[in-house]
Amino acid sequence: MKKVLIGLASIAIALTLAACGNKTVATTSGGKITQDEYYSSLKDTSSGKQVLQEMIVNKVLEKQYGDKVSKKTVTKQYNSYKDQYGSSFKSVLSSNGMTASSLRTQIRSNLLLKEAVKDLDKISNADLKKEWENYQPKVTVAQILVSKKDTADKVIDELKDGKDFSDLAKKYSTDSSSKNNGGKIAAFDDTNTTLDSDFKKAAFKLDEGKYTTTPVKTEYGYQVIKMLKKPAKGKMSDHTKDLKERIWTDDMSSSTKLRSVITKVLKKGNVTIKDNDLKNVLDDYLGSSSSSK
Repeated sequence: MKKVLIGLASIAIALTLAACGNKTVATTSGGKITQDEYYSSLKDTSSGKQVLQEMIVNKVLEKQYGDKVSKKTVTKQYNSYKDQYGSSFKSVLSSNGMTASSLRTQIRSNLLLKEAVKDLDKISNADLKKEWENYQPKVTVAQILVSKKDTADKVIDELKDGKDFSDLAKKYSTDSSSKNNGGKIAAFDDTNTTLDSDFKKAAFKLDEGKYTTTPVKTEYGYQVIKMLKKPAKGKMSDHTKDLKERIWTDDMSSSTKLRSVITKVLKKGNVTIKDNDLKNVLDDYLGSSSSSK
């Protein structure tokens, strides 16, 4: 959610800028401040220029890709954040200066940008082959987490004696979220960022039905892992869609890739800057070609 929250302050300012005029923003004993005065002051700041950049980019993205992002898709992602944070959702929004509405707006902006990335960042066969080298279909494992290596060794000895992994998880594991389910955790692949890297490395080496014969030291303690389900990797051609999605997801975290995509979007956007004081606002993307026409 943190990535989605980036730019919130800019969105709030953008909403203010969108309605500039002679309307009074504030009154003081020394006189009033109008929207025009506020705008004139704000446009000279780096944050004000960033807001205009974002507003322009969002406008052209909406024009070019708006029909590809449905309200249903936005709501689905919004609800996933809501479910993730549960009862603390409102406080998380508040602490980041957001409202439910502004979160939906930011989600839509991100989804529009993702559509632009998918459209404009062409993926070569060499790109697919490189991604394929690290590709690992989702596996399902069970794990027993303990605090001491001696305890983990004891668990492994009992497994070698034929004891049931599920029973041992209920007996020894300190992971309350999985122990009563026989240690089983949600399926994951190599793109997972929530699990310990040493845990994933050890898990991926296991064949289906096998368990680690030495304790795996992780940031949480010592873990014994059993592979429950490990789909065959298969052929690269069977996973082209997944591989492309993985590459596009990585691109969304690359400032270089995003800059390239936004530049292409803006060049197709027929943007004209009417305020001479802001004529260079898109130079970061278009160079001197962003000046007013």
